[in-house]
Amino acid sequence: MVVSKDNPISQLSSRQLIDLYMGRYNAYPDGRAASTTDLPEDSPLREMFYKKLVGKSVAQVNAYWARLLFAGKSEPPLTNDSSQDVINYIMNNTNGIGYLNESELVDGLKSGISF
Repeated sequence: MVVSKDNPISQLSSRQLIDLYMGRYNAYPDGRAASTTDLPEDSPLREMFYKKLVGKSVAQVNAYWARLLFAGKSEPPLTNDSSQDVINYIMNNTNGIGYLNESELVDGLKSGISF
């Protein structure tokens, strides 16, 4: 998990991260808005992320979001086209949160948000 170096968040519980990425909450524990971001649907890292986070495939997560969207309950994380787009989004959005391979970290991002 990565956030902007200017984001004061240093840790989220598994439950908090699930709540953010599954649309139950759209704010960090301190009340600031949270802007979740995803990699493309065909990304192996996205598949691995959701398997670890909620034990579901990307297809299962998409079906979950389709039901929520139909009910008008929440909006899914913003899907970016590439890891570089995730980096750019988070660096330009203090409240952004995303996931990357450790090898893709750059200055301006803070990693180590454990869950």
